[in-house]
Amino acid sequence: MQLTNYYNLENGQFVFTRRQASHFAKLVAGDFNPIHDEESKRFCVPGDLLFSVLLAKAGISQNMHISFAGMISDNLGLEIKEGDCGNLSVVDCNDKCYLTMARSGENIKNEVLAAKVAENYVKFSGMNFPHIMVPLMEESGMMINPDRPLVIYESMELSFHHLDFQSPTVELTDSRMDVAGKRGTVTLSFCFKENGEVIGEGRKKMVCSGLKAFETEAVEGLVEKFNSRKSEFLSALPA
Repeated sequence: MQLTNYYNLENGQFVFTRRQASHFAKLVAGDFNPIHDEESKRFCVPGDLLFSVLLAKAGISQNMHISFAGMISDNLGLEIKEGDCGNLSVVDCNDKCYLTMARSGENIKNEVLAAKVAENYVKFSGMNFPHIMVPLMEESGMMINPDRPLVIYESMELSFHHLDFQSPTVELTDSRMDVAGKRGTVTLSFCFKENGEVIGEGRKKMVCSGLKAFETEAVEGLVEKFNSRKSEFLSALPA
């Protein structure tokens, strides 16, 4: 992954165009959520793209807890601010915060390594739908609204046993969906592996709103639409 293809630096701030953010979602993460379409009225930059840039700029820490505080639009100038205990926040020119990172332990700044870690994590993260979400929805008896499917990143935690690695892969270890009325929280637990050895663990939380009773045909329609959108996008790319 050439991360610099997916953001621009302007006057000391980093910004994302719609095309950059949309192509990151689809080409790197395999995420075809409509809110990442270039023409979407509800367009937002993927949280995983913001995380990837933060990792490249601030380095990899042994323990990181990231909370997402707001949806980012295109061409919004952002910068990273360091606070107490080395904790970080991503803010705009009005000091509005979009992400915070609490970190501890050893830290290593290596953009090549950060890009590898981010890419492997993002590819795993992008498998949320349909591979992980559909079985969870069926088990819970609830589903996202097929007319307005909305799944938002809430937080993620990463913890490495050490930072002496090259390109760790990411594997799912557990998943669950907790439902309260029309709101659901999806928690994915995963591990980082290199050469067959577990070198770290992580957890990702997402929030789903506007849930409704599970309908097999409606979910099958969502999956079919996802596959169709993916096929259409990839077939339109230049050879």
